[in-house]
Amino acid sequence: MKRDLLDLSSLATAELDGLLRLGLRLKAELKSGLEHPYLRGKTLAMIFQKPSLRTRITFETGMAQLGGHAIYLAPQDIGIGERESAKDVARNLSRWVDLIMIRTFAHATCVELAQAATVPVINGLTDMLHPCQLLADLLTLRERFGELHRLKVAFVGDGFNLAQSWIEAAAAIHFELRIACPPGYEPSQEYAVRLAREKGGLLTDDPIAAVKDADVVYTDTWTSMGQEREAAKRRKDFERFQVNRALLKHARAGAVVMHCLPAHRGEEITDEVIDGPQSVVLEQAENRLHAQKAVMVWLLRPEILAHQGAPASANL
Repeated sequence: MKRDLLDLSSLATAELDGLLRLGLRLKAELKSGLEHPYLRGKTLAMIFQKPSLRTRITFETGMAQLGGHAIYLAPQDIGIGERESAKDVARNLSRWVDLIMIRTFAHATCVELAQAATVPVINGLTDMLHPCQLLADLLTLRERFGELHRLKVAFVGDGFNLAQSWIEAAAAIHFELRIACPPGYEPSQEYAVRLAREKGGLLTDDPIAAVKDADVVYTDTWTSMGQEREAAKRRKDFERFQVNRALLKHARAGAVVMHCLPAHRGEEITDEVIDGPQSVVLEQAENRLHAQKAVMVWLLRPEILAHQGAPASANL
């Protein structure tokens, strides 16, 4: 049966743990110079409706390191949903390639593509969710803290796709998640309800309340792609939600600062914080490579994940 990665909710806790362990293993092998061509002869089609530095480079490099090949498809190459339907794109690509990644606006486009494709589909980002980024973030936190379920995570900013993927991660791992955003920018009702059900789940318009004693302080741009006309209004609405040195003083002494990049320096985060000693943003960016390699191996060679054995601990 074909598997896709469209969200984190579809992953069993054991699968999520396995992906993180596989990502760390692939990272260690790469650092030691050990080749791992698990996907030799396989091809990845990468559909981009939104541009990206990290998504393109990490998927393309990752596929090469796994022995396969990646094909970049720019918005004008397909015109998905306009020149050609997502269904027809999926059915054609399935005849030629082994794996599809899409970075798009509407989550429904990603779902339609996955439903019609006979090969696995990966959500490289939609306006609803960003699971690949979250896997890289969790990998980064696993390296830094070990077990994840004891963490207190504060997300400060727009309750958009990244915040909603954090809610999915909290539901799977059961760490404490607090989200602070201005009124009118909360996660969708569905995700807000999920957050309220979780251990210590908090949705607030007070950044200090969210960050208090947190182990992780996370932020993202206030204006995402497709929202450029709202930029001036958003800068005004979010001005209390900047991650700066004053806000960071309310977190734990050993807290880390995270940002998925690209950053609008001086808006959602200050230079001294993003470039400071508590920042792990470059580790996050690096771990996109290793987390996504793990996803591609899992989708095309699931036996490799299965052969890792049981984790040493039952807790993530």
